[in-house]
Amino acid sequence: MARHGWGGRPPADEDEARRRILDATERLVDRHGVAKTTLSDVASELGVTRQTVYRHVGSINEILGELGTRGAEAFVDRLVAHLAGSRSPAEAVVEGMLFCLRTVPHDPRLNLLLRLGDTATLSRAATSPGTVAYGAAMLRRFPVDWAAAGVTEDDLDGLAEMILRLLISLLDAPDAAEPRPEPEIRALLERWLVPALTPR
Repeated sequence: MARHGWGGRPPADEDEARRRILDATERLVDRHGVAKTTLSDVASELGVTRQTVYRHVGSINEILGELGTRGAEAFVDRLVAHLAGSRSPAEAVVEGMLFCLRTVPHDPRLNLLLRLGDTATLSRAATSPGTVAYGAAMLRRFPVDWAAAGVTEDDLDGLAEMILRLLISLLDAPDAAEPRPEPEIRALLERWLVPALTPR
């Protein structure tokens, strides 16, 4: 690797270069927000050219997606703790969705992961195979017996996708003057989602 740039301390390997690019992007997002963070800004923050950044990452969206994943780990830990004591998979899904609706809009890392406010990429990012797989991994951590509700291991990807699609529609409502009241959302979920997760 070239010896100029990088604040005079070039990265030792590819992993360190990517980590430093992510760290620089995180600082910029915290300082200026997602919309005002470009690949040029990241390069300037690191003291390198855009081409140098491109050698290690494909696009600003790739970097933002990785930052979102970083923040998601802590969120999942909080979500699982919140669901302790859930009596059934159906209850856990409803409570988990309501927790997400209360929490995600105020968590900048999760906003990065889902691309909230960016209608062009929101549904693609949030329902990409990687995000759906991550959602299924989250469901596996729920403190419930999925098999008791008739949900098999193979079903979890489909369930994760449906939950993500529903969350997106509830989170990204640009026409709404104010968020939908939680009791109304709870009633909607209990009427239409709970029966699908309740053994017959």
